[in-house]
Amino acid sequence: MALNFANNNSLSAITTKPSGLSGGALNLISTQTASSSSTISFTSGIDSTYDEYVFKFYDIHVSNVENYEMGFQCSTDGGSSYGVTATTTLFQGVRGESGSPGSVSYNTGNDLAQSTNFQPLMLNLDNADDSSHSGQLTIFSPSSDTFVKHFIADGTNMFFNDGAGRQFVAGYFNTTSPLNAVQFKFNSGNIDSGVIKLYGIS
Repeated sequence: MALNFANNNSLSAITTKPSGLSGGALNLISTQTASSSSTISFTSGIDSTYDEYVFKFYDIHVSNVENYEMGFQCSTDGGSSYGVTATTTLFQGVRGESGSPGSVSYNTGNDLAQSTNFQPLMLNLDNADDSSHSGQLTIFSPSSDTFVKHFIADGTNMFFNDGAGRQFVAGYFNTTSPLNAVQFKFNSGNIDSGVIKLYGIS
């Protein structure tokens, strides 16, 4: 039986995308680098251009304190105020460096029920020199004037008691007004260092 091989099987030879394929491209909108920052706010670039916006976190480090949280909130007035009513859910998995038994649990202390508080994204942060958090937050259709605004987040960090943690967060901002700004901050202390990038998904 004869075997057939494709002669042109190099990805470098592809110069145009087939017309039947669309979407999925990450388009970098802006980058912010923390330096003992009390907050990081994105007040531009979130509009009707894209239906999906993604924030990516790289090596976020807390200063001076440990066992604290980093959260976010949204704005409908370009960042003049942050406090859009939200309902959310959060669960996490943890595992100690010592090999202690891991666990997966729903975290009732860090979800929201029609609240204007900041929603925690990462929990129990360690402030050791080598500890940090990385992950991402996705907001869907923030410019819709018809539906509430859904989001999901997924991140991993080093816990303050020397363990690995992963948090899964989801929910919605209960407003039909467009969201046009997002702010990140710790519930205590500054964002010592780290990078947050904002992308639009086309």
